[in-house]
Amino acid sequence: MRKNTMLRNTVLTAAGFVATAGGIAGPAIAAHAADAKPAQRELNVRYEAQPNFYYCGPAATRNALSVQGKDINVDAMAKEMGTTENGTNSINDITPVLNKETGRNAYHSTEMPVDKVDAKHVDQLRADVVKAVDDGRAVVANIAGTATDIDGNTHSFEGGHYISVVGYRDGGKTVTIADSANPNMASYRMDVDALAHWIASRGYSS
Repeated sequence: MRKNTMLRNTVLTAAGFVATAGGIAGPAIAAHAADAKPAQRELNVRYEAQPNFYYCGPAATRNALSVQGKDINVDAMAKEMGTTENGTNSINDITPVLNKETGRNAYHSTEMPVDKVDAKHVDQLRADVVKAVDDGRAVVANIAGTATDIDGNTHSFEGGHYISVVGYRDGGKTVTIADSANPNMASYRMDVDALAHWIASRGYSS
């Protein structure tokens, strides 16, 4: 089944980010030199919304790569990923593009089970997000269903969707998401446990 999405209509404001026509603007949270493991870090995203309902995969990948200063055409990436009006098949179509554009095999795909997401999977996701963000890389996740962010707003993508994870707080217990579906709700924060269950049956690239 291909993983596409529809645009949402709810309104969301995320502290620490400002959605503008030019993108999400916000200073990266730098670690103190003495901190081996910072409690929080966020990457600068040059945000762009997806141009249509089925480009969430290429758009999430483009936003993820923007934190490394890369500006890649979403149409070119969609072609590489095999994206059609039915969406992008899976995270396994996105990982090779991330590695190609970063010039190294830093990314790998991790699949989540359908109905057995437990503490071990949550801890692995948390560790993978922290490692990637500390390395200056955003994570791309394939999600489906409904999840609630830390402000109590719900985000529903029953047909599937792709998002970028661009930061973390509290050592990874809370993650920052850049969502290409609608620039009016370009970013929000979510408990990593909620994100893990949102990814259930799909996967992520970190």
